[in-house]
Amino acid sequence: MRFAPSDASAIPLTLVPSDGVDAALDALAPEAAAWARASRFKGRAGEVLRLPGDGGGVGRVLVGWGTERDHARERFLLARAATALGEGTYRLDTPLDGAAADEAALAWLLAGYRFGRYKDGSATQAWLVAPEGVDAPRLEAVAAGETLTRDLVNTPAADMGPEELECAMRDLAEAFGGTMEAVTGDALLDANLPMIHAVGRASARAPRLLDARWGDGGPRVTLVGKGVVFDTGGLNLKPGGSMGLMKKDMGGAATVLGLAHMILATGMDVRLRVLIPAVENAVAGNAFRPGDVLTSRAGKTVEINNTDAEGRLVLADALTVAGEEETDLIVCMATLTGAARVAVGPDLAPFYTDDDALAAALAASAAKVRDPVWRMPLHRPYDRMIEPAIADLDNAPSGGMAGSVTAALFLDRFAADRAAGAFVHFDIYGWNPAAAPARPKGGVGMGARAVFDALPGIAG
Repeated sequence: MRFAPSDASAIPLTLVPSDGVDAALDALAPEAAAWARASRFKGRAGEVLRLPGDGGGVGRVLVGWGTERDHARERFLLARAATALGEGTYRLDTPLDGAAADEAALAWLLAGYRFGRYKDGSATQAWLVAPEGVDAPRLEAVAAGETLTRDLVNTPAADMGPEELECAMRDLAEAFGGTMEAVTGDALLDANLPMIHAVGRASARAPRLLDARWGDGGPRVTLVGKGVVFDTGGLNLKPGGSMGLMKKDMGGAATVLGLAHMILATGMDVRLRVLIPAVENAVAGNAFRPGDVLTSRAGKTVEINNTDAEGRLVLADALTVAGEEETDLIVCMATLTGAARVAVGPDLAPFYTDDDALAAALAASAAKVRDPVWRMPLHRPYDRMIEPAIADLDNAPSGGMAGSVTAALFLDRFAADRAAGAFVHFDIYGWNPAAAPARPKGGVGMGARAVFDALPGIAG
């Protein structure tokens, strides 16, 4: 997804707010204004009206820009026009400032996303000349990172197993001059990654820890993503209705890979590391069981009270690895709990951190780039809920209360042992349940653009 080259013949787009219709039409040639009035153009959000030009072509497009309330309710409004207009090259002739221009331009790019691996998803393309003042290469990098995330999540588990996830990460490493290592199968035990091994050992597809690095200067940033390529629930088998979307349970891994692409493609001055525990939680005779007690890489013991709470187990070993060297920031992303979705719905990315400055920076960037996040509490009195009688930790506290909070507290026990730096955990959904502007139904990045925008300030 890219912007069109500058083109003097590009068709102008005029953004018309609902309360500015008369003024906008008065500024047009009389014939064009008469056409718009006869067409009953009202400037409603997403409304599109083509005005005739010389020779029977389109001379201008009016795009309804709605009201402030419309923009508060709906992100990426210009994507509606991009979808409606079809083939052609267009340019904005209504000035937008700063973040508003970036949002409009990115909306247009993301509106071009199609997942066409299994079905021809081609469509006529509406091209936009990059609006004046936007950093076009940066926005193209953001769109490419989001495309990578969506493609990975949308790919069914049969074609996106641990090995395929490794290939995607290796492609990213090679594209930007990085290095990558993978610890696979029983070698996980030799490398002291026992919980990644335990969760993935029942699958015919070997579990692994993927570890990639780029850069030799700047702040140290480590991204950790949950890579459960499919989650049956293990021996605590999910019902069929709950298993249908489990190809997206590697959404955390997909999101950190998309975020890594944004960082690398824009040449951000960081020493970047990405860690992904890639496993399939399957059912077999050697599957880990409810009641088992696992010993983690950190030496902490974990009582298994539900094999369907497996994501925090593989992340615990990966976070321990991340914390064994000095970092300025560790970002963890995972499709971890249904409780997070009950709390904030599918559109918000809840996050947990003890660092108030980090939380404030993320919230500010999220508002700026229209990538909504919401801080949740690491409520320490709930620590006792994850402390069973026979082990250090419980992977699935009974009662169902505060499920997202207790999962975050569980992960924090392992991140707290880090050598240095801040820690933030995102409990994302990774899926858009209904089509919206610039976001078709399916896999979607959450929180990555907010982190990307905030990184220079929080990791510098």
